[in-house]
Amino acid sequence: MQGVGRPTLYILDGRKSALSDAIISAVKELAEPFMRENGFELVGVEFVREGGNRILRIIADKPEGIDIEDCSRISEYMSARLDEADPIPDSYFLEVTSPGAERPLKKPADFERAVGRHVYVTTREAVDGRTSFEGLLTAYDGESLTVRIGRKTYTIPMEKVSFARRAVVL
Repeated sequence: MQGVGRPTLYILDGRKSALSDAIISAVKELAEPFMRENGFELVGVEFVREGGNRILRIIADKPEGIDIEDCSRISEYMSARLDEADPIPDSYFLEVTSPGAERPLKKPADFERAVGRHVYVTTREAVDGRTSFEGLLTAYDGESLTVRIGRKTYTIPMEKVSFARRAVVL
């Protein structure tokens, strides 16, 4: 299973387009070698319209967390590469960000790292009468994940997961 969760948004003017798919693909191709060589993970790429502006958002992380200097370094590299390759025909703003404390869980490695942490999961169809779960991720085996909410434990098949993220407990 490649990944789970809400698909990364590639939306222009409220709808997915072939152009946005091509832009996302080109940006990933430009970013991935640099990210790998420098110990970063490319978590996602979004090309969206927000408040009348087009935003190219690169979401990056690394095992010990990403800081402002890392974001600046990625931004400088990507800005130069995007100027050279010019995959985006119109003006846009480049934004480099971390996935945040409530990081989406998409790839198997994301779920493995989240075992022992609080998560929020929604499902496409009910599991034990529920479609949303917020609790401690106690296990992940590639086929299912187990979430403990209070004293009750739920085993959720991965094919039923529509979205998952870490959850902050206050």
